[in-house]
Amino acid sequence: MIVSIMKRLQTLYSEYYGCPPSETVPLTPSASNRQYYRLSDGERSCVGVIGLVPEENDAFVTMASHFRSRGLPVPEVYAVGEDGMTYIQEDMGDVVLYDKVCDDFEAGRLEEAEELLCRTIALLPKMQFEGGRGLDYSVGYPEPSFSRRMVMFDLNYFKYCFLKPSGLEFHEMRLQDEFEKLADDLLGGPDVDEYKEDTFLYRDFQSRNVMLRDGQPYFIDFQGGRRGPVYYDLASFVWQPRAAYPEDLRRRLVDTYLDAAGEYMTVDRNEFERNLGLFILFRILQLLGAYGFRGLVENKAPFLVSIPRAMNLLRSQLAVRDWPYPYLTGLLGKLTEMPRFKEQDASDGILHVKVCSFSYKKGLPVDLSGNGGGYVFDCRSIHNPGRYEPYKKLTGRDEPVIRFLEEDGEVFSFLEHVYGVVDPHVETYSRRGFTSLMVSFGCTGGQHRSVYCAEHLAAHLAQKFPSVRVSLRHREQE
Repeated sequence: MIVSIMKRLQTLYSEYYGCPPSETVPLTPSASNRQYYRLSDGERSCVGVIGLVPEENDAFVTMASHFRSRGLPVPEVYAVGEDGMTYIQEDMGDVVLYDKVCDDFEAGRLEEAEELLCRTIALLPKMQFEGGRGLDYSVGYPEPSFSRRMVMFDLNYFKYCFLKPSGLEFHEMRLQDEFEKLADDLLGGPDVDEYKEDTFLYRDFQSRNVMLRDGQPYFIDFQGGRRGPVYYDLASFVWQPRAAYPEDLRRRLVDTYLDAAGEYMTVDRNEFERNLGLFILFRILQLLGAYGFRGLVENKAPFLVSIPRAMNLLRSQLAVRDWPYPYLTGLLGKLTEMPRFKEQDASDGILHVKVCSFSYKKGLPVDLSGNGGGYVFDCRSIHNPGRYEPYKKLTGRDEPVIRFLEEDGEVFSFLEHVYGVVDPHVETYSRRGFTSLMVSFGCTGGQHRSVYCAEHLAAHLAQKFPSVRVSLRHREQE
């Protein structure tokens, strides 16, 4: 089915530009099932999108047109397929705000990173107020407004995908009572079922959904947007666990937002801060639900690694005020103290298993612990996706590569042998009080097979040995 839709995507390009694309390259997919491609004829390029839910595509296309008419920095949609499952849009390049800011922080360019973040957050009020004014919210997918039903869905997502898999015992009815109290507070009262003001809620406003072109921020992936309160997106952006911004930067970003929002509303700082705190807590629970599903249920390593960061953020939020949800916050406090969800100090006597992928062309990874030893597994006997053009710019974390590797089952057999060797080693090292073990996977380029295997071993160990500290590094992708 995807192949036939791909042809329709290429036909859209031909109809718009007058010639077929000479190259169609898959782009790194988002967390959704939407697929993105860069189509080019050597001189011109655009991004093609395949989304199998026409209503979701229509939401993006309609919103993008409206936002551009309001002068907002979003990509232009050039053409839409008749079936509503494909469209082509302006190519915003490859520089993601999250990656640029991380690079700047690591290189010591703190002022440059903070200036970029402040410039982005200063655009948010215009998106919310100008973008929300006159927008046809009926196209919102799956719902047109922030609502009680949406709040309860997300809170139950946290309950079933994180709280239950954590193993922590809890009283369902007492928790439900406080979920409903939190929903009342988020919506502004027990009789309010749906937000009514015409302000736009991006829904997933975070630095991975902001592109930089010529140094200027552009917003993407707002197809889940709807009518909603302004606090939600500010909380999502500033209190993003993976970013882990220092508190003084968070204060600066909130101040920058409020200065820009002053053009559209009168701000009572105390009331604003109180409401913002509610949405920070709600957003953390949403993220834990997602991390729980992807990590604890689906066993995906990047999400397991993200859980301790979210717990650090949750711990700090529980401490900043007296919350009117004693049973809920009591449970959350117990979660933050569970050893499996804590970031471990390397000097605390706990075994640290460092899992790494690498390219044999660039030599073996160095074990900085000074202990030497460990395992190096050669993945080059596994069928190589990198030999085929559609996969050359992807990695072993991308869905098309994952499907390729898993199709014949060869990689499963390989990993079962790896687990059979490494698991007893981890058990013995833990019992004897050792603190360091390194396991590396090598392939030709350090991009596909080794990345896939490192991801799966890290997830396997994190799930099987919750008291062991597991870290994951893809050396050639850094």
